[in-house]
Amino acid sequence: MQSGFTLGRLAGIRIKIDWSWLLIFAFLTWNLGVAFGQMHPGWTIALRWSMALIASFLFFIAVLAHELAHSLVAQAQGVPVRSITLFLFGGVSDIQKEPPSPRAEFLITIVGPITSVVLGIILALAGGFLAGSAAFTPGQTTSILSQFSPLVTLLLWLGSINILVGLFNLIPGFPLDGGRLVRSILWAITDDLRRATHSASILGQAIAWLMILSGIAMFFGIQIPFFGAGILNGIWLAFIGWFLYNASVQSYRQVVVQDLLEDVPVTRLMRLNPPTVTADQSVGELVHDRLMATDERAFPVVDDGRFLGLITLEDIRSVDKNAWATTTAREIMTPVASLVTMNVNEDASTAINKLRQQDVRQLPVMEDGRLTGLIRRRDILKWLQLQTAN
Repeated sequence: MQSGFTLGRLAGIRIKIDWSWLLIFAFLTWNLGVAFGQMHPGWTIALRWSMALIASFLFFIAVLAHELAHSLVAQAQGVPVRSITLFLFGGVSDIQKEPPSPRAEFLITIVGPITSVVLGIILALAGGFLAGSAAFTPGQTTSILSQFSPLVTLLLWLGSINILVGLFNLIPGFPLDGGRLVRSILWAITDDLRRATHSASILGQAIAWLMILSGIAMFFGIQIPFFGAGILNGIWLAFIGWFLYNASVQSYRQVVVQDLLEDVPVTRLMRLNPPTVTADQSVGELVHDRLMATDERAFPVVDDGRFLGLITLEDIRSVDKNAWATTTAREIMTPVASLVTMNVNEDASTAINKLRQQDVRQLPVMEDGRLTGLIRRRDILKWLQLQTAN
C-alpha cells in the first residue's frame, strides 16, 4: 500500500508526496505565520498566513530542485532514478543503484548542496536589492524588518533557508550529502566501496548520536551553539539524529547485500520447475490444487510449453469467492508482456534491485523466450542469512 500520492513526472522521474510531508508542511506554515506576525505587527491576519503558505510551498519547491539536481546528474552518469519523494525530513531521490565510480558519486552528490546554496544566494541578493540600503543599516533591526514588504520578507527568508539547507546537507553524516562526499573520497583512496561505506556509516552514526544527545540537552534547557535550546527544538534535533542513525545503518546494509549478491548467478538461487497452471484452469481449482497444496504464492500460466503470464496470491484475492468456479487463470493473470523478467545470465544483485523496484515477491527467469524458473525474494533472503550466519 502506498504511503502517499504521485504529483506527476519531471524528466521521466516520478514526483511523489509522502503523507508525512503534510505534517511538516503544516508545522512550517504555522511557525512562519507566527514569526511573520511578530516581525510584521502591521500585517493583516490574511496577509500573514497567505505569505506563510506561499513561503512553505516555495521552500519545498526548492527542496525538490535540490533532489532533482541529484537525480538529473545521476541519470547523466548512467544511474537510473525511479522517483523523488517529499516527506517529513525534506526530500529523497530513489536512486536505483550505487554510482559506478567515486567520481560519479562525488558529482551526483555535490550538485544538490550547490543548487541549494546558489539558489539561496540569488534569492537573498534579490531580497537585499529590493530592500535597499535600509536592510544593512546597523541597529534598529526589529523596526527595519517590520518595514520590509511581503516580497522582500519572502525572498530573504527563502534565501537564508536554502543556504542553511545546503550547508546542513554538507554535514559529514552518511547518508547525508556530506557523508556521501566523504564516502566518495574514501572510495577513491581505498578502491573498495564496501569499506568506504562502512567508514562513512560509522562517522554518520557518531554524528547522529551527537545530534540525539544535543537534542536531549536542549530539552533540559542547555544552550547548544547554532541550535539554541528549548523543548520543541530539542525534540526535533533528537528526532533528526534518530532518523540519520537508522538511515546510516540501513544504507550500509544495502551495500553489504549488493556486495554479497554481486556475481552470484540468478540460476543458483532461482526456483526450478515451479508448479504451473493452465490458462483455462479455474481460480477455484488453482486455490485447491495449487495454492493450498504448496507453499507457493505465484504460479506461471503455461499452455503447450508456452509461458503466458503469472498469477499471484494478490490476483486471486481480487476475485470474489462466488466467482472462483467461473473465472479462469487467463482472465486474472498478468500477461508475460507486462511482466518484468530476469535473464539466466543476470546476477542476484540485479534480481534484488528489480524485486525492490517493482515491489513484487518473485520474477520469472527466462532463457531464449522460455521460462526456466522463478527467482523469489524469500530465497534470496534465505541465502543472505546463510552467508551472514557466521
